[in-house]
Amino acid sequence: MATKAVHVSDVPNLDQVPENAASFSIYAARFPQGVDVSKIGDNSRKFVVIGHRGHGMNMLQSADRRMKAFKENSILSFNQAAKLSVDFIEFDVQVTKDDVAIIFHDNFILHEEHGAIFETRVTDLTVDEFFSYGPQREAGKEGKTLVRKVNGKVVGWQVESDDQSCTLQEAFVKVNPKTGFNIELKFDDDVDYEEEHLVHALQVILKVVYEHAEDRPIIFSSFQPDAALLMKKLQQRYPVYFLTNGGTEFYDDVRRNSLEEAKKLAVGGGLDGIVSEVKGIFRNPSAVRDIKESKLSLLTYGKLNNFEETVRVQHLMGIDGVIVDLVEEITRTVDEMNTRNDVGDVKSEGGRGIELSFLLNLISQVIQH
Repeated sequence: MATKAVHVSDVPNLDQVPENAASFSIYAARFPQGVDVSKIGDNSRKFVVIGHRGHGMNMLQSADRRMKAFKENSILSFNQAAKLSVDFIEFDVQVTKDDVAIIFHDNFILHEEHGAIFETRVTDLTVDEFFSYGPQREAGKEGKTLVRKVNGKVVGWQVESDDQSCTLQEAFVKVNPKTGFNIELKFDDDVDYEEEHLVHALQVILKVVYEHAEDRPIIFSSFQPDAALLMKKLQQRYPVYFLTNGGTEFYDDVRRNSLEEAKKLAVGGGLDGIVSEVKGIFRNPSAVRDIKESKLSLLTYGKLNNFEETVRVQHLMGIDGVIVDLVEEITRTVDEMNTRNDVGDVKSEGGRGIELSFLLNLISQVIQH
């Protein structure tokens, strides 16, 4: 991107911008810098559940109806998750060509027309163009038929309960204000971004957050290392987490290739925590202690988080929470665990049969696969 690079030290801190909501100062007092996400809302330790893309991501190739129940990253999906005991919902935010923060996961949006597939980068669209895909807001109007590329194959984006696309502002206005937002700052892995471009996109997002968050719990996260560092520089009010595959995939940027590198980035940049692919944790369980001793919170994501047993194991390991797709099932399991409040006991779980031997066996199986 042909823009002039800027230095992090030159970026203005948006906390110096005059506030238009008194609740911001209240929020800052409740959730200070370095906040432990497991303690948000009260003073007791709590294992946190975060709904992935709302009520769960859409796995269109799956035979499991639960993975196609509600359109991901939509107001419908967010509100379905909010009916359950989730602490946060996670969603992906990008900025359109005309500077509107919208919610959509993929870097490219695909539609089918007369048997042909058309692909457009989301950030090259205006917000009106973005809204022209899928279900429409105007009665009787048909949008472009959405499709998705799954493992190289184009499939129809068919879900049981569809919904329109939405902006970040709409999510703040239309979703239960008590439900926390985990806002993933979405950038393309294959693009080298200039800092000026990142700063501009982050400021667009922050403007919406500052105007509409009120006292809703917010955490930011990003796989883009510089975006995470810049977000922490731009503001101190909300926690910022670095997303990592934990060594399960590799990139040219070494900061993305291990939990050790993730810890170094988080500590060096004053971030508040790490969100790791759960397989990365199971392959390197000693990293949990290292990360926690560094005063960082630790969350995980991944398909293994949809299994009750692996969630219970992480609870025992001292991990702070999980991002999940099967929100209803996992919130029920975690509600039971939080009631017993048996975090950190790696020998047994309240006599319920999960012991250290099971943990070690599970880790061994994950490593082998």
